[in-house]
Amino acid sequence: MMTLLAVLAMVLVDQVVKYWAVTVLAPIGSIPLIPGILQLTYVENRGAAFSLLENQIWLFVLLAAAVVGAIVYAFRKNLIQNTWGKISLLIICAGAVGNVIDRIVHHYVVDMIEVLFIHFPVFNIADIYVTVGVVMFAIYYLFQHKDSDETERE
Repeated sequence: MMTLLAVLAMVLVDQVVKYWAVTVLAPIGSIPLIPGILQLTYVENRGAAFSLLENQIWLFVLLAAAVVGAIVYAFRKNLIQNTWGKISLLIICAGAVGNVIDRIVHHYVVDMIEVLFIHFPVFNIADIYVTVGVVMFAIYYLFQHKDSDETERE
């Protein structure tokens, strides 16, 4: 139950920020936060990063459903016992759900965070969730997962 509430809370944060971006930021376009470094810029992303696979809404919805389904399966079968691994999957799940909501409701993903000092696509909170979750899971898999396998063999 707590895991579901955690995912819902993260999705809520993502959706509230996106709602603000649509209602307040879209008419303005951009708001500088740290000049030359970071600004908020309203973007309607109809693809993946760098506009890959543009307008393939249902492909992204199905992919996200598969990811969320795999995570639910992993939790139901207790495949991940480590807290770090579980948290990483919950964060990935929240990001996938946050962006899928946009794709279904708007037919695009609302992006708003723009890093100015490097050439990088504008992104959103859900993208941060997915990225952080994947990095955390990679760390879990490389280090914690190996340790738990060795402990089981002893």
